[in-house]
Amino acid sequence: MTTSVPSAPQSTQDSRSQRRVLTVLFLSQILSGAGLAAGITVGALLAQDMLGTTGLAGLPSALYTAGSAIAAVAVGRLSQARGRRPGLAAGYLTGALGSAGVVLAAVIHSPVLLFAALFVYGAGTATNLQARYAGADLATPARRGRALSTVLVATTLGGVVGPNLASPMGALADGLGIPHLAGPFLLAGTAYGTAALVLALWLRPDPLLLARELAGSGPTTAAARPETEARRSGSVRFGAVVMVLTQLVMVAIMTMTPVHMQHHGHGTAAAGLVIAIHVAAMYLPSPVTGMLVDRFGTLAIAAASGVTLLAAGVLAAVAPAESVPLLALALALLGLGWNFGLVAGTTIITDTVPLASRAKTQGLVDVSIAIAGATGGLASGIVTAATSFGFLAVSGGVLALTIVFFLPAKEKLKGTPA
Repeated sequence: MTTSVPSAPQSTQDSRSQRRVLTVLFLSQILSGAGLAAGITVGALLAQDMLGTTGLAGLPSALYTAGSAIAAVAVGRLSQARGRRPGLAAGYLTGALGSAGVVLAAVIHSPVLLFAALFVYGAGTATNLQARYAGADLATPARRGRALSTVLVATTLGGVVGPNLASPMGALADGLGIPHLAGPFLLAGTAYGTAALVLALWLRPDPLLLARELAGSGPTTAAARPETEARRSGSVRFGAVVMVLTQLVMVAIMTMTPVHMQHHGHGTAAAGLVIAIHVAAMYLPSPVTGMLVDRFGTLAIAAASGVTLLAAGVLAAVAPAESVPLLALALALLGLGWNFGLVAGTTIITDTVPLASRAKTQGLVDVSIAIAGATGGLASGIVTAATSFGFLAVSGGVLALTIVFFLPAKEKLKGTPA
């Protein structure tokens, strides 16, 4: 990006405060990654088991991503008013409560409670994404991609462990007299609750409040010049489009992959392995992606996200259903394409929006992302039931490629004075 808004002096990048913030965020993201991935692995299977139909198997994904939309607004507004620490801690605590509700719904076999609890569980998803902004609050524009990527990569550790604990947690649930598929939500509730505690106790200083202090920024600023506001709005829209499209496509294909595998004789262990590889590809490349964004700019990486998601969709469609390695490779490409889009889009938003309104704007952008995820999750089951998993995968990849067609409009924004 060439039109960035400075957020803090250069010296803060390597300060003790920034290192402490990144360390605490890294730890909390490991925990939240486990909570996030556990629900991804068995949410659709649990709904299918309760309802007895594939057509609504995408509903859990739709519900917890819709819940994440509401949570994104709440976490953004609370962070804007009080700082990142209370906003993120409250979001993870809400996700923990939702996880407990899912377990209870499974025990009493209540689809209504299941859907309500999944909606609340979505707060954990929203908070997991909002945390990336906290890592960039004290970073300079030249290193912002790498700073937010440091936070994102931590999710990999929990995200890889979570799905692979699906079977052991299911066995634990059986021993406790809880339905097998509810087991991973025991892990999710514990992980989210612990992440909330870590942030509440140790995220000090608060990165957003400290960044405002260092930049001499208060809670409000004077109105921007019309041309500056137009530039910012255009950049925000483009960043949002990149993240919305990548989220919609990723959630749609990811949601139906475990169902597709189950229909062809694979168990939860195989599905958990594929999802674990997918989640690793979503977050593990983040440091490299951040460096690529800082080196080559957001436009190149945004375009790469569309091309990579197309490749993922085509491979998922043509891979033999019995081939776990090929499905895992397709889901790895799906995660990588999403990562490209998220890091590029997040950098655009953070570069463009001033500190005084940053958290609120970031929350509103994440609402669009959550709605896209809800749409992808809900549509995935319907499209697959009406056509096939292959059609869903290919059409999703083609949709992601449309990111490339937005690039010329974004080019016109380059070089506008800050």
